[in-house]
Amino acid sequence: MKVRLVDIAHARSGDKGDTANVGVIALRPEWYGIIAESLTLDRVAAHFAGVIDGGVERFELPNLNALNFLLHGALDGGGTLSLKTDAQGKVFSTAMLRMVLDVDDARARTLALPAAPA
Repeated sequence: MKVRLVDIAHARSGDKGDTANVGVIALRPEWYGIIAESLTLDRVAAHFAGVIDGGVERFELPNLNALNFLLHGALDGGGTLSLKTDAQGKVFSTAMLRMVLDVDDARARTLALPAAPA
C-alpha cells in the first residue's frame, strides 16, 4: 500500500547554520515503527538529492515517536549568508512530508494506515 508521510506524521524544520534540521513525529505511537523503518539515511538523502550538498544524519527519539534529521549543506551558508528564498530551512519539513511510503498491505491494515489517494 502507498501511504503519504503527511497522513501519518507531522514535521518541523529550521536552520542550524548551513544545516537544515528536520524533526518528523508520528501522529500515533503505533505508526512510529513504519516511519523509522521507511525514513532511512539513503531514502532521505535521495529525496533531497540536488537540494543539499552534504550528508544526512539521523537521530532516533523513540520516547517521542520521532526522528530528527540533519541535512548538511542545505542552506547555502546559512541564514545570514544565503541568498536562498528559504535561508532558515522552514520548507524542508513540508518537503519531507511529501514522501510516499510503501507499506505491506496486511501491516498497513493492521495499523489502520490511511492509503494515499490514487
